[in-house]
Amino acid sequence: MDIFAFNQKNLYMQFQLILLQATDTVAQAAAAVPEAKEKLSLFALLKEGGILMIPLLLCSVAMVYIFVERFSAIRKANVHESNFMLRIREQILAGNLQGARSLAKSSASPIGRMIEKGVNRIGKPVDSIEKAMETAGKLEVYQLERNMAALNTISRIAPMFGFLGTIAGMIILFFNIQHEGFSLESIAGGIYTKMVTSAVGLIIGLLSYVAYDYLNTQINKMVNKMELAAAEFIDILQEPAKA
Repeated sequence: MDIFAFNQKNLYMQFQLILLQATDTVAQAAAAVPEAKEKLSLFALLKEGGILMIPLLLCSVAMVYIFVERFSAIRKANVHESNFMLRIREQILAGNLQGARSLAKSSASPIGRMIEKGVNRIGKPVDSIEKAMETAGKLEVYQLERNMAALNTISRIAPMFGFLGTIAGMIILFFNIQHEGFSLESIAGGIYTKMVTSAVGLIIGLLSYVAYDYLNTQINKMVNKMELAAAEFIDILQEPAKA
């Protein structure tokens, strides 16, 4: 009985020792988990870009504002009646110039304002009417292209800011190596600045270029519609003579 009790006590002590070791292992693993799973938020990552992130932020805000404003203006300019020129033709052939003028004025679109200019010149030589409509059309296109140059500029300078960040990151990297020695900790700050600014600059530049190209395509479509409407208006003026 004494030997049996001694064995039980020995087993119990071994079990306690194993349990204690397991507890220490779990505690060490739990302490190591937060470090292994540490994550870097987007804000903290952008913050690593340094002071050059400020002009890049301004570029991104300007890009979004210009795109939304120009997209709304171009979309509004494209809204006009599909049978607009047919109704203009009916009014002119009927001799109702005041009705044609009112119809063009109520259109509130670049095509309507251009046609209104042509209606106001009816009675003058065709060349004079064409020139007046061409001038009006150029003014309308100029209004559509407002701020487009700024968007194109952003698409060019944003990557340049990113490249400037690359240079700044390299300067920081070599400075840290010179004063702190070669280690991952000493070069991490320079690499962060280099990579973050380069990536953000390229992204903003790419989005700005795509936005500029899209808006420019929509403006070209509007110009083609205006040219077609102007040619059709001249044909209407010459139609009575042909008859």
